[in-house]
Amino acid sequence: MKRFGFLLLTCWLMPSLAFGWWNDDWGYKKKISLDMEKLKQEGLTVPATGYALVRLHTGNFAFFADLADKGKDLRVLAGDEKTPLKFFIEKLDVINELAFIWVKLPADLATAEEPAIWLYYGNPEAVDGQDAPGTFDVNEILAYPFSEAGIKDASAYANNPGEATATRAEGGLIGDAVSFNGSQIIRIPATPSMLMAPATGWTVSAWVKIDQAQTDAVIFQRSGAIGNVTLAINGEIPTVEVTAGAKQQLPATSPLTLGVWHQLTVTANADAIMLYVDGQAAGNLAITSPELNGELTLGADSTGARGFTGLLDQFSVFKIALDANAVKFDSKIQGPDAGLLTYGEDSTPDGEEGESLILGAVKNVTTDGWIIIGILGVMFLVSWIVMISKAIVLNRVRSENKKFEEAYSKLGSQDIGKLNHEETEEEQDFAESPLLLSFTKAHGAFTGSTIYRVYHVGVEEMNHRLSRNGGSEGQMLSAQSMNAVKASMDAALTRELQKLNSQMVLLTIAISGGPFLGLLGTVIGVMITFSAIAVSGEVNVNAIAPGIAGALTATVAGLAVAIPCLFGYNYLGGIIKEVTADMHVFVDEFVAKLSEQHT
Repeated sequence: MKRFGFLLLTCWLMPSLAFGWWNDDWGYKKKISLDMEKLKQEGLTVPATGYALVRLHTGNFAFFADLADKGKDLRVLAGDEKTPLKFFIEKLDVINELAFIWVKLPADLATAEEPAIWLYYGNPEAVDGQDAPGTFDVNEILAYPFSEAGIKDASAYANNPGEATATRAEGGLIGDAVSFNGSQIIRIPATPSMLMAPATGWTVSAWVKIDQAQTDAVIFQRSGAIGNVTLAINGEIPTVEVTAGAKQQLPATSPLTLGVWHQLTVTANADAIMLYVDGQAAGNLAITSPELNGELTLGADSTGARGFTGLLDQFSVFKIALDANAVKFDSKIQGPDAGLLTYGEDSTPDGEEGESLILGAVKNVTTDGWIIIGILGVMFLVSWIVMISKAIVLNRVRSENKKFEEAYSKLGSQDIGKLNHEETEEEQDFAESPLLLSFTKAHGAFTGSTIYRVYHVGVEEMNHRLSRNGGSEGQMLSAQSMNAVKASMDAALTRELQKLNSQMVLLTIAISGGPFLGLLGTVIGVMITFSAIAVSGEVNVNAIAPGIAGALTATVAGLAVAIPCLFGYNYLGGIIKEVTADMHVFVDEFVAKLSEQHT
């Protein structure tokens, strides 16, 4: 019985269960989805070089205290929850509840059925799973996040600075930033991996924040054998300068807003140099960039002049020219609004499988509880058989009654017995089994009609008395004969009502008895739970809750029996009342017509 009941409940709950947990050693996971609707509104697709910046804070993550030291238990998986993704943590501040995590997006994210990644955590024994070099695209030859690790390259190329006098500053756009005061500089020496050639193109981007107008201040400058390229700010206008023989300038179409973070991006290919501000095109210069293979400086030019005053964050260099889609995607995914990602609720393995909520309670039901649930299961089955069979029979009766009433209404007083016919043996058998009759085609006129059967009795009684008095059609019936006919019809009506109401008592038993049986099971379960606690001497929520939850399962089972029966009983009772009223009205109408013709 216990196995049968558990199997029934498992099948009932199966559609609501979710499956799939990457590793049982991890206690929690969080779903992070790419907002495809917003992506479409922005006219964007996920680029091959794309990565996501996951920002965790108190508004979307409440379990900083459950993270292992330095976030070593963090793991990021693709939407299939099987494929690990490369990631690294730029900043994790458990005290202030803030984290910035860079994740290399899977190539098929945009075409996946559900574009999402999963963040797993909650394993204090885990080893650090970060892979900063693997997170960045192979074409990104320099990545300075200015993290707690200092001013260094996080990409696989390790193009670290030879000189860095800029100071690390808190309150950057993404974790920390670097601050320049007009006399500080970062020098990055030339390496073979840092070649920026016009044939393959190149891209340089940085997040910049200024609080005052600049005087021709350099954000970055890169030199080559025959010229250099500089990104500067003159006043509040970002400007690209290209020196290859003659000096040419490409100013942005609009100024920067003071005190606000802006992404400045410069791309170059064999035909032109483009400037972007916050992912939007701000101008282009139809010239070929010189090959850049020399020193790269940040915050000043190569001589240390033209110093920049402000904050700089997330400086990147690519050895390819990113297209407009990739530039805008990076700006949106990294920007202060970070609107392309949506953060789901955190879940646990038990919550994922649904066992702790429902099946877990079922597993804690005692043997006594299963006996009660087994009885309730029988009541549930019987009550549904009654409700379904009664609904079929009553709807057939109502339909046949309607047909008979339509035919009877067309008769005059002199033709009152015209619809009557002798019942065959087959029709008598069907009358004894209304359900069987409901599943078959009509075997005679109005065979399934209860009103016809009352009518048949009335006509037979009328004919019997008329034939006894000589059979004259115009013969009169005495008052006693009329009363006898009506009494016979009332008796037939009562027998028909008994058939209609048969087995309805089973529904009332289920309605009234189901909850009380369930309550009995709950009381027994609670008694057993507290008896076990008294014996063990262990009093805590974990000891009490499973037993109480299991005990309450019996009450749920009782209500599951009673509630459908209550609705079904009221529905069927309404039909029976309707049929009963029609039969009483018919008897009165028949007797009235009979009196009119024969008295």
